[in-house]
Amino acid sequence: MSFEINEERKKRASKLAKVERAQELKAVSPKDSALAAERATLEEERIYRRGTVSVRDIIAPAGFEVQSTHLLLNGQFVRTLFVTTYPRYVGLGWAAPIINYKGALDIALHFYPVKAEVILKQLRDKVGIIQAQISSDNETGKPRDPIQETALRDVEQLRDDLTQGTEHFFQLAFYVTIYGKTKEELDSHTEKIESIFGSKLIFSKRGFYQAEQGFNSTLPLGNDELMITYNMNTSPIASSFPFISSDLTSDNGILYGINRHNNSLILFDRFSLQNANSVVFATSGAGKSYTIKLEILRAMMMGTDVIVIDPEMEYKQLSEAVGGAYVNVSLASPAKINPFDLPRPKGEESSVDDILRSAVITLKGLLRIMIGKPLGNGVTGFTPEEDSLLDRALLEAYAKKDITPDIKNIADIPEYPIMEDLLEIMQGMEGGDNLVARLEKFTSGTFSGLMNSPTTVETKNQLVVFSVRDLEDELRPMAIYSIVNYIWNVVRSERKKRILVIDEAWWLMQNEDSAKFIYALVKRARKYYLGVTTITQDVNDFLTSAYGQAIVTNSAMQILMKQSPSGAEVVARTFNLTQSEKYLLLEAAVGEGIFFAGQKHAAIKVVASTTEDQLVTTNPEQLLQLEKARKEAQETIPPDDNKRRV
Repeated sequence: MSFEINEERKKRASKLAKVERAQELKAVSPKDSALAAERATLEEERIYRRGTVSVRDIIAPAGFEVQSTHLLLNGQFVRTLFVTTYPRYVGLGWAAPIINYKGALDIALHFYPVKAEVILKQLRDKVGIIQAQISSDNETGKPRDPIQETALRDVEQLRDDLTQGTEHFFQLAFYVTIYGKTKEELDSHTEKIESIFGSKLIFSKRGFYQAEQGFNSTLPLGNDELMITYNMNTSPIASSFPFISSDLTSDNGILYGINRHNNSLILFDRFSLQNANSVVFATSGAGKSYTIKLEILRAMMMGTDVIVIDPEMEYKQLSEAVGGAYVNVSLASPAKINPFDLPRPKGEESSVDDILRSAVITLKGLLRIMIGKPLGNGVTGFTPEEDSLLDRALLEAYAKKDITPDIKNIADIPEYPIMEDLLEIMQGMEGGDNLVARLEKFTSGTFSGLMNSPTTVETKNQLVVFSVRDLEDELRPMAIYSIVNYIWNVVRSERKKRILVIDEAWWLMQNEDSAKFIYALVKRARKYYLGVTTITQDVNDFLTSAYGQAIVTNSAMQILMKQSPSGAEVVARTFNLTQSEKYLLLEAAVGEGIFFAGQKHAAIKVVASTTEDQLVTTNPEQLLQLEKARKEAQETIPPDDNKRRV
């Protein structure tokens, strides 16, 4: 290299010397002199470039060996397939299995437009040939040929579309370059790709003595060295485009699972959507609670507070593992929630009169669940007289504790009324005997331990779980209503990033007042930095309710997992699922489903690490094994070590 450079420099110096002598002799004009100087500069640049490294030098292989059916490229075996024949009809996204193939592939599509007049002339001749054949068969008495008749209809339709400009004509070249670390691996990948093509009635061939040309044709250079094309119009070509994989990976958020289309990660931040609400629909045992517990665990790692309403004590192990607060709400439990509590907003101007009136409306909704009369169609309520009496009694119960619209600061209230105070007020009112009789069981009867006490629970923890497993079915709707109301007061009192999980939400959808309350909560949650997650396995009860439909509409994120045949139709109509997506939900395994985030959605498979799995599993068999292993581990620890651990 140094020898060549020296030779170049000598030549350049010689040329420059000649130019200078010519200028001295006035044999060379100034214009020619400038041109010569420019050429000399370019020559210097060329010499310099020869000694530098370019991107091409970095990415180019050191060398490759060309075989009859493949290349050996930097230790990798490479082979190219090309498509020769397509069926009469190709479905939308037919190339998805190829594009999302788990192995390393290079796919190239080359399009060559053909003028319409050229194709129309060819189609006209083709129509004449087919019609002549059909007429000849009719004259000779042969049975009709469906293949010829179908071909005639296709050609006539294509002629009409080309003439009207709704379709255009192209020649398509489709190449796939396959990579393998060994010859056996390359052959295995090749057979799988050929099998996928064959399942679509698409025939492909391996390049024979064209391995290098096939490899060059799939490089991102736009060169087609094979030139093996197939005639196609616009519609089937559009179905071949590779933009079919739905990607839900973002820069921020938590891991929800793996995208089953292309094995990418579904990372998402629910608070980046227009609202942070979510709904989860699945049959029993499909993995809905497992999925949400994983979300809770990962959201807590990102600093999000979580509140859970747990109907079956499924979140206790998770709460104990992360040091959360577990509140068991039952008739005999010391944990009490007073439905008369008021929110204490911070950082905003709130009218005491508005807060008080809102609390009265909410309490009347709770009382309708507790003591309302059945009005038909699952609706309970009061007569106009009873409604007016309750309205006055609730305001007087607050006034009994000096809580009136005239107070200046709601934060200075020392205590709130309880259910017993309301009963005393109603006992002194004319016409309240019937309501008093129905309310007494909640103050001095069987149900007196539920809501007739000041609030004793605390929510100053990153994870708070309210368990209602030990409550009777009759009491669950009113208890959950009261808990949600308490949580709503806490949320309004301090604005923080929170998630509220309501498991088995269909309990609340059975009553109109509780369904209306949840809908109002979901609708207003965004303003208080709250995301509400509603989980249900009874899809029909949830979605056939007008409030259930509204909750879904106001939830920007949805997770659909395995569905029963009776619920699949309702889910498909609600979420506008395609037939294949509906079958995916019917045949989904545990932890599989469809993940919706705004306008995007993708098939998901929920995955967890071993440690996460042990914390969030709800499989009874696995829980028994973990409990057995824990006991065996404790028995093998010497007594002194046990004392030390305690």
